Amino acid sequence: MLLAVAFVALVAYANITAVWASRGRIFSDVSQIPATKVGLVFGTTDRVGGRENLYFRYRIEAAAEAFHAGKVETLIVSGDNRSSRYYNEPEKMRQALVARGIPADRIVDDDDGIRTLDSVIRAKEIYGVDTMLLISQRFQIERAIYLAKAHGINAYGFEARDVESQAGLKTRIREIGARVKMWLDVNFLNTRPQRLGERETLPE
Repeated sequence: MLLAVAFVALVAYANITAVWASRGRIFSDVSQIPATKVGLVFGTTDRVGGRENLYFRYRIEAAAEAFHAGKVETLIVSGDNRSSRYYNEPEKMRQALVARGIPADRIVDDDDGIRTLDSVIRAKEIYGVDTMLLISQRFQIERAIYLAKAHGINAYGFEARDVESQAGLKTRIREIGARVKMWLDVNFLNTRPQRLGERETLPE
């Protein structure tokens, strides 16, 4: 019984810490976003089961809006590249952003953003970013800001439109567990990115 109570308390605490960490740092109105040089766009596949993935579309739309509003100068598109021409999240994001009028030389592909933690830490340790705008749906931004703060990064978030469907409900349920993992990664496991590598320079 005590173990069950402790587990529930841990789940609740881990989930609420992400909300606390991001208070006042997530914006849905592009005009209110503090301008910074770099935006980090979190990857996802562009299609699921043959259908358009709305999480992808809405993140791309938000990233393009922030760029065209002058809130960021460079976009890092960070996602999974499984060494296959059929699955490359950063490349798909790049193509979609270029189609929305963003110059290709203002987009940087991070092919090793396998998890949110990897994307956030790599932005600092590989690309030298200490302040950034995180672009995704609110649930992921809250978790990403917690991770960013834990690693000495000043982060804000621009909230992409969420997905209101059965798929969206499943994603929010999975997020409960992801936040427990987030808290453990920071406070107990000292988890590092699966891949780092040499330092890279962002466009001037």
